[in-house]
Amino acid sequence: MRIQSRSQWTESVNGYIHSVETLGTVDGPGVRYVIFMQGCPLRCLYCHNPDSFKMGHGRRVGSAELLTDLQGTADFLRRAGGGVTLSGGEPLAQPKFTASLLRGCKEMKLHTALDTTGYLGSKASDAMLADIDLVLLDIKSYTPEIYRRLTGVDLQPTLDFAQRLDRLDRKMWIRFVLVPGLTDDPNNVNGLADFVASLKTVERVEVVPFHNMGKFKWEALGLDYQLGGTEPPTPESIAAVQQVFASRGLETV
Repeated sequence: MRIQSRSQWTESVNGYIHSVETLGTVDGPGVRYVIFMQGCPLRCLYCHNPDSFKMGHGRRVGSAELLTDLQGTADFLRRAGGGVTLSGGEPLAQPKFTASLLRGCKEMKLHTALDTTGYLGSKASDAMLADIDLVLLDIKSYTPEIYRRLTGVDLQPTLDFAQRLDRLDRKMWIRFVLVPGLTDDPNNVNGLADFVASLKTVERVEVVPFHNMGKFKWEALGLDYQLGGTEPPTPESIAAVQQVFASRGLETV
């Protein structure tokens, strides 16, 4: 494929990123070029990138610069069955920047994925969503009280966004972090499984075990890490939750 020049992206939009991972393997299918955006309105208790919370921090960069850098690996990503994932932080906290990156990726015929909480889903235009091949939607809890305790914000915008994606026929992978003593309540798990099963475009559910690998970052930033005494879930408890989703006909990993 012909390599495009920098001038191809005349509508460069400036934004802030936390970091870039060029050979990601856990944020979508195949090998991924992952752009971690800066800024997030949520304050998830187990966030492993608390240094990405604040807007206006991180590296200020234009979308054209990132897309030009991406050209060097675009052919490899296509051959590897991968693509580009915008993660965070929260990409939808910078909707114009995110939309510009997605459009450029589609012009390079790259598979695109958006890793989002969905809380700011109303900021995503239908045109932006049309440039996304896969949404990795993080649903932290189905119980509103637990969701607010975990994130500091309301659950409903995320559920609304999931249903909008379903109406627009956007493919989804649902991510659910299993936190012992918080999100493992059977009513919570069953409620989420029922909701996810009602969405026709969900391809799979990822049950992600809680870990506290981000604890040192919280401490380095002078933040209170409230889950320091929480142990990771056991393999048996993970399998039990996966079975709840599987019983609704959902593929689980």
